[in-house]
Amino acid sequence: MTGKGGLENVNPQVFAKASQRVESSTDWDDDVYDPFDAREVFDLVRNIRDPEHPLTLEELNVVEEDQCEVNDAKNSVMVHFTPTIPHCSMASLIGLSIRLKLFQALPPRFKVDVCISPGTHASEHAINKQLNDKERVAAALENPHLLEVINKCLNPRGQA
Repeated sequence: MTGKGGLENVNPQVFAKASQRVESSTDWDDDVYDPFDAREVFDLVRNIRDPEHPLTLEELNVVEEDQCEVNDAKNSVMVHFTPTIPHCSMASLIGLSIRLKLFQALPPRFKVDVCISPGTHASEHAINKQLNDKERVAAALENPHLLEVINKCLNPRGQA
C-alpha cells in the first residue's frame, strides 16, 4: 500500500550522520600501503540517495559502518543494508545502487557482495539472489530507465 504521492514510507525516521573520517598524512602517500577498511567502504555508500526521498541511505539508517565488512587480504567486501520497511519495493534498486557505486570506486580485485540485513525484508532471499547474480545485475544495468534512476541515487543533491 502506498501513501501520499505514491511513497511507501511517507514519513521515514531520519538519523544523525556519522562524523567525517579523519585523514592522516599518509592517506595520500602512494608509497604507504593502506588497506581498505569498513569505514572506507561506508564512506563510499553513505551518501547514495534514497530513490523515494531526498535523503541519503545513511540518514535513513539503511547503511551503517558496522554493516560493511572488508577483508583486504582476501579481496572481499560485504555490505548489508536495511530497508526502511519490510515490504520496501525499492530494495532491489537500493542494492543495485550500492553495488554499482562499489564497482565504480573499488579496485577490480575485490569481490563485492551486497545483501539485505537478515530478517529485515519480506523478500530478502529473492532480492539477495538477484543482487549477487552477475548476469541479472548486468541485465538490469543495461536498462536505460533503471540506470538513469540509479545514477540519480549515486549523485545526491544534484551533484554531478
